[in-house]
Amino acid sequence: QVQLVESGGGLVQAGGSLRLSCAASGRTFSNYAMGWFRQAPGKEREFVATISWSGGSTYYADSVKGRFTISRDNAKNMVYLQMNSLKPEDTARYYCAAANRNGLPSNALQYGYWGQGTQVTVSS
Repeated sequence: QVQLVESGGGLVQAGGSLRLSCAASGRTFSNYAMGWFRQAPGKEREFVATISWSGGSTYYADSVKGRFTISRDNAKNMVYLQMNSLKPEDTARYYCAAANRNGLPSNALQYGYWGQGTQVTVSS
């Protein structure tokens, strides 16, 4: 089992920044690819970013590429999502997820563990 707890969400004006954090506990954190997903009201959950075991590889959704950065600290069992140049359309609940595999999974079905999410609201 892997337990995930997100933090760092909030209300921010368009153009602003937020840093989301995800604390992991349980199994060996470095054995899991980690991802961030988001879900806005009335919409399906969508992929945002993923990072490999070592943190050496990352992959982003086109909608956030160049604005968001995913990173991890395996010594602290943490994964982060730095969000810059935020837009109102980034408003959603953001979820941290863990996949017991390497690579860069971008499909939610590939992730076996999820946090409860943290709300991000971007005002125009």
